[in-house]
Amino acid sequence: MQKTLVIFKPDSVMRGIVGQILTRFEQAGFKIVALKMLQPSKDHLYHHYETIGSLKTRKGDEIFNSQLASMMDGPVIAMVLEGVEAVETVRKMVGETEPKAALPGTIRGDFAHVNFGSSASIGRGVANILHASATVKEAKQEVDHWFDKSEIVDYKLVHEFFTQPKK
Repeated sequence: MQKTLVIFKPDSVMRGIVGQILTRFEQAGFKIVALKMLQPSKDHLYHHYETIGSLKTRKGDEIFNSQLASMMDGPVIAMVLEGVEAVETVRKMVGETEPKAALPGTIRGDFAHVNFGSSASIGRGVANILHASATVKEAKQEVDHWFDKSEIVDYKLVHEFFTQPKK
């Protein structure tokens, strides 16, 4: 089973749509193995977006700084999901990074409509609801960055009690 990191960005928390989105992941069969709300520091976000994600290196200072500022607008909810091919499947569910390009039926396609240009014109990172790990390697690094091992819980979903022999 793979684990992947999902972060509900401040725009999703402040809009009050976390429950609706969380339900989609549960309905798809993912197991929530860690979940917490926090206000990450600039250093924490720097490590996430540059040391792990290389955003500044890839996109430049302006985009990097606007992304950090947007992520500090309010609290975030960080979550670890577990499931079969979790990284790839969660990314498909989330949709394209630019919400206006995200297909209907994806989370960004259903809950966001802004584009990079409108966000850049006001010096903000794009309000795109969620962060989801892009690769298996990135997921491992991100989960380790956001959660201590003691915060990740191993448990059985109710249907596992009826499909696996008792040990």
